[in-house]
Amino acid sequence: MNALFDILRELAQAGATSGWLPASLAYGFVVNAVIAGLMIGPVLGGLGTLVVVKRFAFFSEAVGHAALTGVAIGILLGEPYTGPYGSLFGYCLLFGIGLNYLRNRTGLAPDTLIGVFLSVSLALGASLLLILAGRINVHILENVLFGSVLTVNNQDLQVLLIVALLVAALALPFYNRLMLASFNPQLAAVRGVAVKALDYLFVGLVTVVTVAAVKVIGAILVGALLVIPAATARLLSHSLKGFFRFSVGVATLATLSGILLPIQFDLPVPSGAAIILSAGICFVLAALARSLLPGLRGESA
Repeated sequence: MNALFDILRELAQAGATSGWLPASLAYGFVVNAVIAGLMIGPVLGGLGTLVVVKRFAFFSEAVGHAALTGVAIGILLGEPYTGPYGSLFGYCLLFGIGLNYLRNRTGLAPDTLIGVFLSVSLALGASLLLILAGRINVHILENVLFGSVLTVNNQDLQVLLIVALLVAALALPFYNRLMLASFNPQLAAVRGVAVKALDYLFVGLVTVVTVAAVKVIGAILVGALLVIPAATARLLSHSLKGFFRFSVGVATLATLSGILLPIQFDLPVPSGAAIILSAGICFVLAALARSLLPGLRGESA
């Protein structure tokens, strides 16, 4: 994998030197950031369509916030500050799967149960971070909260690539069934769709993608990139194909814009915030277009 990333860096730097790519791509850390954006943007955009249809926006936010507790547990267990992936994935998967298990068995409203899990998780994370206060640098927490795409290294790229391929391999073959189960679980069950199994698959995919994207976008903001591009696409599309394609396109555009524009114009804006602001601008433009152009006011996906 490292050899592949080295080749991509060399090609991008050659393009920047010759002038047909932005000059900022002459730096290896910027190329790493762009590679990360090209992997995580389309994945978040595609899964975001299911998050919006399933009305799971609050869940994705909760998983993002749970990542802070996962980082604290990792540091406590001796994992490296820059990539405590074992605790991140382990804790957040337990968080997401446990929440979904109780959602199916308690009868509580999903937002109520998510609120309980989120509150307890944040309380645990805050307690652990207080215990670790003398052992960690505050900038590490800033990177976790708001993203630090310019510190992405080969290990981070490897994790992103594995997650992106895993999600594509599991989500694409089941996408239509996942969408049907999200729109109408009763109808899906009648048609022989394993709704509960797909529910766990969906929760697992959203969780691993959210955790993988934390370093790029930040724990506080990562859920927004699952929701905003899909919400934008829903305003503009009239079919499921259009819904999916628009969402992937907006997420990818927002990710690359949020990475490159602050560097190009030397803006002191965290990468995660810049990415979400770019997605927010796309949403506002789509909302204005829908309100002003009669052709966009038909039934959306």
